[in-house]
Amino acid sequence: MDPIDPVYGTGTLLLIAGAAVALLLFLIIAVRLHAFIALVLVSLITAVAAGIPLADVPDAMTAGFGSTLASVALLVGFGVMLGRLLEVTGGAQVLADTMISRFGEQRAPLALGVAALIFGFPIFFDAGLVVFLPIILTVARRFGGSLLYYAFPAAGAFAAMHALVPPHPGPVAAGTVLGGDLGVVLLINLPIAVLAWFVGVYLVSRFLGARIYVDLPELLFGPENGGDAAGTKGGTAGDDGAGGGAGSDGTRGQAEPSGSVATATGPQPPTFGTVLGLLLLPLILISFNTVLTTLRANGTLAEEGTLVDAFILLGNTPVALLITLLVAIVVLGTRDRTMAETTDLLDKSLAPICSIILITGAGGMFGGVLRTSGIGGALTSSLSDIGVPLLLQAFLLATALRVAQGSATVSITTASGLIATRPATCPASRWRCWSRRSRLARPCSATSPTPASGWSAASSGWTRRPR
Repeated sequence: MDPIDPVYGTGTLLLIAGAAVALLLFLIIAVRLHAFIALVLVSLITAVAAGIPLADVPDAMTAGFGSTLASVALLVGFGVMLGRLLEVTGGAQVLADTMISRFGEQRAPLALGVAALIFGFPIFFDAGLVVFLPIILTVARRFGGSLLYYAFPAAGAFAAMHALVPPHPGPVAAGTVLGGDLGVVLLINLPIAVLAWFVGVYLVSRFLGARIYVDLPELLFGPENGGDAAGTKGGTAGDDGAGGGAGSDGTRGQAEPSGSVATATGPQPPTFGTVLGLLLLPLILISFNTVLTTLRANGTLAEEGTLVDAFILLGNTPVALLITLLVAIVVLGTRDRTMAETTDLLDKSLAPICSIILITGAGGMFGGVLRTSGIGGALTSSLSDIGVPLLLQAFLLATALRVAQGSATVSITTASGLIATRPATCPASRWRCWSRRSRLARPCSATSPTPASGWSAASSGWTRRPR
C-alpha cells in the first residue's frame, strides 16, 4: 500500500510513534501479552491514531504482514526442517566431535563455537542451544575449567547467526522490508557474523572464564565421586553420556524435543563430510545467484541466456534451501526410517516455529503501518536533521528495542520498518543497502548473549538434570 500524505505534523507523528513503541513494550514486558497479539493490536491502534482512513486500515495492516511472510515463511520452514534432520541424526554431535579433534583439547571452546556457527545456519537459536547443551556440559566436564569457557562461545555463535544470517526470520524480514537481495545479505553477513562472534564472544569468554569460575559438577551434578559421579548422579551426563566421547547421535542425555529417535544403540550418525556438505550446499547455490546476477547487471553477461537463468533460479534463496532439504531427506531422512516416519518428523518440526513466523509477520505489519502513515519518514527525518546518520539511526533504534523487550526478531523487524521510509538517502547500491540491514542486526546479537526465548530454553536446560 502506498504511503498517505501525513495527516499530522512531525511532532504529533513522533509522539504517536513513541506512544506506540511504549505501548508495545508495556504489553510484552508488563502485561506479558503474546508478542504476536501485541504487535497486531499496536499496529491497529497506531494506524487509527495516525490518521489512516478507516477503510484503508485493514489493507495497511495486511500489506506489511503478507509481504513479510512471503519471504519469511518459506525460508524459516525449510531451514527448520533441515536443522531438525541434522539434529535427530546426530549431525550436531558429529560436528562438535570433529571440530574438537581437529582443533585439539586446548582449543575445545573454539571448536564448540565453530561447530555452533556451522550448525546455527539452518537451526534456530532455541533448538540449537538445547541440542548443544549436553555437548557443552560433557566437554566442560572432560577438559575442566570454568563453564563460561565452553558455554559462551556456543551460545554466542547461535546468537550471531540468529541475528545476522538468513534463513533466520529477523534478517529475512529486514532484507524484505528494505527491498534487498537475500543472497547478498547471506553471503556478506556470514563473515561479519563470524568476526562479531570471535571478537565479541569468544575473546570475551576467555577474559571472563579466566576471572569467573563456574564449577560445572557442583552446579549440575553434585560433587564428583571417584570419577563416576556423572554416571551415577547425572545419568548420561559424564564422558560416556550427554553426547560425550562415545556418543554418536547428538541427542543422548538431554531433554530433547519429540521426534528424536537416535539412541546409543541406534543407527550410526552421518559423517562429518555429509553434514558439512549439506550445510555448504545452499551457500554454494546462493553464490551462483549472487555472482551471476552481479555479472549480468555489470554487463559482463548478456541479458538473455537460458543456462544463466537456470543457475540464477537454482541460487534463489528459497529454491536453494528447498534443494538442500530434498537432498537431506534422501541422504539422512531415509536412513533407518521410512518415508512416512521422516514426513512425520518434518511435520512435527514445523509446529514450534508457528509463533515465530507469526511474530515476524506482525512485525512487518507494524513496520508497514509506520511507513504508510508517514511516522517512519518523520522519525528518520528528525534524526537526520539533528545530524544522526541513517546507519547510526538503524543501530540505535534496533539496540533500544532489543534491550527493552529482548526479542531479536521483533527489534529487527520493527527498526527496519522505521528506517525503510528513507530510500532516497540510500543510493541504489546493493552494498549500501546491505550495510543498513547488517547494522540493524548487529545490536541484536551483541546486546544480549541470547534471544529471550532462547534464554528460557537454555535456563531450563542448565537447571534440569539430564535424563
